[in-house]
Amino acid sequence: MKSRDLAYVALFAAIVAVLGLLPPVPVPGIPVPITAQTLGVMLAGSVLGAKRGGLALLVFLALVAMGAPILSGGRGGLGVFVGPSAGYLYSWPIAAMVIGLLTQLFWRRFNLAWAMVANLIGGIVVIYAVGIPFTSLYGDVPLWASFTGSFAFIPGDLVKAVAASVVAVAVRRAYPVIELPSRRVTAS
Repeated sequence: MKSRDLAYVALFAAIVAVLGLLPPVPVPGIPVPITAQTLGVMLAGSVLGAKRGGLALLVFLALVAMGAPILSGGRGGLGVFVGPSAGYLYSWPIAAMVIGLLTQLFWRRFNLAWAMVANLIGGIVVIYAVGIPFTSLYGDVPLWASFTGSFAFIPGDLVKAVAASVVAVAVRRAYPVIELPSRRVTAS
């Protein structure tokens, strides 16, 4: 990795940490709050691509595991990885990678619509698919209650997906961070 790549990874890990300063909003029925940090997950994948976006979230989670109180509400330490929100945390690097892969796949025709597709699939579907079962398991909540309780996240996550998509398109136009290998033309 180049030093520039490491700087991007560190920057986006820091962005997710800063978004943790916003207070969590409790959700009735499930022990997982609404936080702004999933916006950082979406931004990392959309702006950095799969490899660097996923790595930024792994760095962030490593800092959390070491006890840094950078999760929303000032939480940190190993205990959060066996709590009700553990599945959502586990999903973050995967979600950033999926968003990044989709962004890279759509790169040549990347626009707001494709950015939304990437952020909705990676930032909502992937995160919920991993988070909901873990909330049921670690939060001692029936799976159906965990599933229906997650509906409270949808409006905010849609707003975050739009915001991340707008930012990703603007960054792509002004200063594209994702660099795809150029296609080689072979002479016959």
